[in-house]
Amino acid sequence: MIEKERTQYAIFCDFDGTITAEDTFTGMLKTVAPHLCDQYLPDIYSRRLTLREGVKRIIQSIPSQSYSTMIEYVDQIPLRGGFVDLVEFSIEQDIPFHVVSGGLKDMVKRVLSQQTSGDSSLLEKVASITAVSIDQSQAYLQPISDYEGGTELVAKVEVMKQYPAVKTISIGDSITDLNIALNANISFARDRLANYLEEAEKFYYAWDDFFTVRDRLITIIN
Repeated sequence: MIEKERTQYAIFCDFDGTITAEDTFTGMLKTVAPHLCDQYLPDIYSRRLTLREGVKRIIQSIPSQSYSTMIEYVDQIPLRGGFVDLVEFSIEQDIPFHVVSGGLKDMVKRVLSQQTSGDSSLLEKVASITAVSIDQSQAYLQPISDYEGGTELVAKVEVMKQYPAVKTISIGDSITDLNIALNANISFARDRLANYLEEAEKFYYAWDDFFTVRDRLITIIN
């Protein structure tokens, strides 16, 4: 096995509620399966139920015929300001930009394919996308994750280990980003994630939009 070259920095960015201005995955689930969200989401947020078990239960209860509607939901959600600028900055600085989501890979790809930088879509600009794939061949959806483990459907720390860097940078907003934020060298947090990190006494940089992240990174790497 050839060991991957170790970069100076690498960014690992969440998608739902981070790249998107709203939590698209949760919003979509509340639209197609509100009763399941009412049943499971409070326990997920309070950590009485693991992400791995809770999200799987919800997804596996949704009919496969609903999948196209689920993916189209993301079209109505705006992106958080400065996202394209941050990706362009990371390219200029030779910092790999990895999108790591506990949500659906098809939603991530749909959004990134519609955003452009120069003559290319952001789908072609990011270094990698890791998220949940979906098997629609049965009556109900079946989630597929290459990094399922522990309490997570997508174990983001394990993804981070696949892309070695001297300094790892995480950007997130909620419970799905907690473990990677605790393990990254530099963590940007907002919303629920900021509260979790304060409870864990983990230092983080607060952020409102990606311009904030970019400007902070300029001071860090210089």
